[in-house]
Amino acid sequence: MEFNKVKTQSRRIRRQRAWLLFYALAVTGALIVSLRNNNDVEASTPKNMELSTMAPEEFPEYTPLAADENMAVYDADGESSIAANVDWDGVEDSEMLKTSAVEENSVNEDVFTVEKGDSFIGILTGMGLDYSQAYNIYTTFRDVFDARNIKVGQELYIESVTDAENDKVVSVEKIMLEPVMGTRYIVEKNSDGEYEARTEQDEFLDDVKTISGVIDGNLSTAMGAAGVPLNVIGNFIDIFSFSVDFRRDIHAGDKFEVRYERQLAPDGSVVKSGDIVFAALTLGKDSYELYRFEDKSGNADYYDEKGLALKKNLDRKPMEFKKARISSRFGRRYHPILKRYRGHDGVDYAAPAGTKIYASGDGVVAMAKWNGGYGKYIKIRHNAEYSTGYAHMRAFAKGIRPGVRVKQGQVIGYVGNTGLSTGPHLHFEVMRNGRKVNPLTVKAATGENLKGAKLAAFKKVVAKVKADASQEKEIASVDDANKNGAALENFDSTARKPQNI
Repeated sequence: MEFNKVKTQSRRIRRQRAWLLFYALAVTGALIVSLRNNNDVEASTPKNMELSTMAPEEFPEYTPLAADENMAVYDADGESSIAANVDWDGVEDSEMLKTSAVEENSVNEDVFTVEKGDSFIGILTGMGLDYSQAYNIYTTFRDVFDARNIKVGQELYIESVTDAENDKVVSVEKIMLEPVMGTRYIVEKNSDGEYEARTEQDEFLDDVKTISGVIDGNLSTAMGAAGVPLNVIGNFIDIFSFSVDFRRDIHAGDKFEVRYERQLAPDGSVVKSGDIVFAALTLGKDSYELYRFEDKSGNADYYDEKGLALKKNLDRKPMEFKKARISSRFGRRYHPILKRYRGHDGVDYAAPAGTKIYASGDGVVAMAKWNGGYGKYIKIRHNAEYSTGYAHMRAFAKGIRPGVRVKQGQVIGYVGNTGLSTGPHLHFEVMRNGRKVNPLTVKAATGENLKGAKLAAFKKVVAKVKADASQEKEIASVDDANKNGAALENFDSTARKPQNI
């Protein structure tokens, strides 16, 4: 708009100058003609009248202006009206009439989804920002979050300023990343134009949710239909997986109940679903009710109301290669290396070297070392009654050492050919009260029952879970009653309305 105003004023100036020149020439010509034709005639104009009074006192729309040597025109207040060094004589009148107002810079808010191969600096330079500015933002952002840890699929919220004339990003005002719901990392310009980084953390509400239902097909489908989150369904199945055969033991009409922890955002949305604090299955006439208990060492497991551990049958083939063939059974055999008959205290599973070996059940590592003809050997104590042994291993898994607690199905080592062995295989043993028994026939259930101080602490946990569940049911009953009351009130008021016939 300012540019258009300037051109309009320029036209007016030239038109005013032309009128001045025209009147001056006209007056001068008239005087010359008059003097030539009337040399002897005395002029009718008084001699003392100045020539300037013969010109119009004011031309239409004329405002006195001044111009400097750069053609920058100033008004009476000294304010510049046009830019310097503009050759207005070369501007066509048609161009003068065109609108060429300079638009202001625009502010944009964009969301960039990180894709494979993207980098933080690469995204910024890809927007048109020069590398030095992008690197400055990166180093500031690193005060709260290392942008090298950005993952594919995460979103960057970027507020930028674009030059409207050439559609180029001239600056970035703010960047926000929320890798986890409720935690935001922000880098933003302050009032001095410098970048500052900060972290915003929402305050979450800890909550416990109870969901129950009837199984009409398979367990996971029924739980999903009832609104149980996928990760909670997986944990629920894991809890019972070594005690319940989900293909054979589950029938239509069986019931489940799960009570699990979760975190809620200020708007009530679920941020995270956590540990199961209570899990129950009713399978025909059998009922399983388990409570989660974590001791002072951080070890957590599930127990019934009396503190008795959930019984888990030992895995008889504790390895990744489930199709491994039995190369040697339990009992007396001819030893292929010693060339004589002797007792074979376990079962051998032939498998490729490096195959993962799992813990047969929950327990504590009692031995992890070279053990003579057994080669690299691990022994796990599951409870006061049962232990298991794993021989001829190529290597132990990371972190496996005496005193470490392991969970059933956890990797403890890898199949090898160490010690007295003719090829890669797992020699698996089961010991009951210190005596080696046949792993293929023993019915071994593991799990440590709670005693003493642990049992006392566990009973408090059970009491709290029951109290919370009872209170939740009371609240639900009140809500249902209020809803029913409101429905009846609406029904009565509707019924009492006069009918239009």
